[in-house]
Amino acid sequence: MIDITLENFEAEVLQASMQAPVLLDIWAPWCGPCKQLGPVLEKLETDYAGRFILAKLDADQVPQIAGQLSQMLGVRSIPLCVLFHQGQPVDGFTGALPEAEVRAFLDKHVPSAAEAEAQVEEEQALDALAEGDTDTALEKLQHAVAADPANDDARFDYVKLLLQLGREDDAKVAFAPVIAKAGTSRKLGALKAWMDALDFVANSASGAGAGAEFDAKIAANKRDFDARLGRARWLIAQQRWQDAMDELLEILMRDKAWSDEAARKLYVAILEIIEPPKVKVADGQIPPEDPLVATYRRRLSSVVLS
Repeated sequence: MIDITLENFEAEVLQASMQAPVLLDIWAPWCGPCKQLGPVLEKLETDYAGRFILAKLDADQVPQIAGQLSQMLGVRSIPLCVLFHQGQPVDGFTGALPEAEVRAFLDKHVPSAAEAEAQVEEEQALDALAEGDTDTALEKLQHAVAADPANDDARFDYVKLLLQLGREDDAKVAFAPVIAKAGTSRKLGALKAWMDALDFVANSASGAGAGAEFDAKIAANKRDFDARLGRARWLIAQQRWQDAMDELLEILMRDKAWSDEAARKLYVAILEIIEPPKVKVADGQIPPEDPLVATYRRRLSSVVLS
């Protein structure tokens, strides 16, 4: 529990809510219902084990903030509880609600225990990956997906790592529950494009040696876009991302709209796959863009907009 002042409101409420929901309890020492609600909120803060932050603001001591929030929400009574998320007030309630009703209010906005566990596991996995510890990262991501099967970000990282390690069968099993979402999710669609490329090479008559076949066709006809797309998929199967994008650019420079923009769509999928996780930066700062991704984004824009 944090006591809020005019000086720490921005840091302890607005900025803190970027990491976890913050419930601001506006109260006063003379308010009877406030004294009833206070212990309930403190108990729930303990029960929710860090899934939300409880902050308390004395309306008599900090009337500027209390008055502004009361006016914003159209209420004049306390206790007034306001939930902040991503730096904004998103919901609130007044009065000394019983514990069950406060729980119901929190559960609309606060991640479940499984979701919170998955978020922690995913963060630890990305830290392990940054240190080159793929075994720990894979274990953490597997736990994250098991804890929260609806966490598509964790599943994307898990399937991506399995594919990077050459564990295609395991990747397909892990991807199966979300395959129907591949058409509406850019990340999941990128994984499907990668797995389709692997299947394309595996089912090709020339197999892993298809590269020479594609080279011969392209040498004979530089506008053989089917061969160029096939070569790009062959390169994707080998995780030669830059070479694959260079090949797709050759198609785009000659015919941007060919085959319902197949080259552009596959190029964008590769960018999604190779983009590393955003590095952690101080509040208010923008994470730096990966140089390779930035370069190939510019190349795509230059060709598509020309």
